[in-house]
Amino acid sequence: MIPPPPVDVCPVAMQELSGLTSDGKQLYAVSDSDNGTLRIQVLGRDCVVKRTITAPVDPFDVEDLAMTPDGTLWASDTGDNNKSRSTVALHKVSPSGAVERFRVTYPDGKHDAEALLIDKSGTPYIVTKEPLGSALIYRPTAPLRTDISVPLEQVARVSLSTTDTPGGPLDGNLDSRLVTGAASMADGSVVALRTYTDAYLYPVPDGDLVKALSGDPVRVPLPNEPQGEAIAFDPDGTLLSASEGAGTPIRSVAGAAALAQPPAPTTTPPPPAADQPQASPSSDSPSSSWQNWPLALTLGGLVLAIALVIGLRLRRRA
Repeated sequence: MIPPPPVDVCPVAMQELSGLTSDGKQLYAVSDSDNGTLRIQVLGRDCVVKRTITAPVDPFDVEDLAMTPDGTLWASDTGDNNKSRSTVALHKVSPSGAVERFRVTYPDGKHDAEALLIDKSGTPYIVTKEPLGSALIYRPTAPLRTDISVPLEQVARVSLSTTDTPGGPLDGNLDSRLVTGAASMADGSVVALRTYTDAYLYPVPDGDLVKALSGDPVRVPLPNEPQGEAIAFDPDGTLLSASEGAGTPIRSVAGAAALAQPPAPTTTPPPPAADQPQASPSSDSPSSSWQNWPLALTLGGLVLAIALVIGLRLRRRA
């Protein structure tokens, strides 16, 4: 099924919009310019700012935003263009602005990352932005703590093919391969990764996010976004996307999540195992009788020949 093209919803007055999420009634947006505090803008469905959640923490480079079903916001302070950070951070923010900061460390060196996923169990996953090779997916090896840095472990990698979808800030074909944002349905049934030009939707039927990201996604083109970094789902499965640049619109793709539903299980019975005996046709079945007719003709011919020989001998004796 071909996804419908995105439709403009409303323009956003944020110059560096990098993260977006939605509860269906309101939109929550974050910029990657911090100015000494973490500010999350709460927008109406017309993109007008209704209020600002200000958390008393000084982030380095916030690149994505996620929301759990209880309304808690997670800000992914994981941007690292110059590969200079010894740790990156995740900020857990309540609707009132209370914040907990969790520092995490990569096991294999420094990475730039602009995408955050929270799975159904509440575990965060960081997705890196790799100019060469596959995007890498990391999760904490232990429960997050505010007093020490928790190591991450790499649990998956995702390779995205080059596409011809127009858009993005870069020359060449990197725009369609760099992961710049992520989102999850509120019930965890579908997750999305986005590049500057496209979104990729993965069904998560059993809650196993790592397994889901190894599958084949549904691609949804998001053409002509100058620097598309934000993506979100409405609870009804509508996909939302947005780009940096003041006045650029949030756009929607209605029913997108339904495109990524796993196929229905087949009703065809599996073939018998190699060590199980095969059932043989019944001797009184029509097919069995048809297959044995040459043997029956042969036996009948022999009986008739013997009868003729016996009959001739009897006539000679008479």
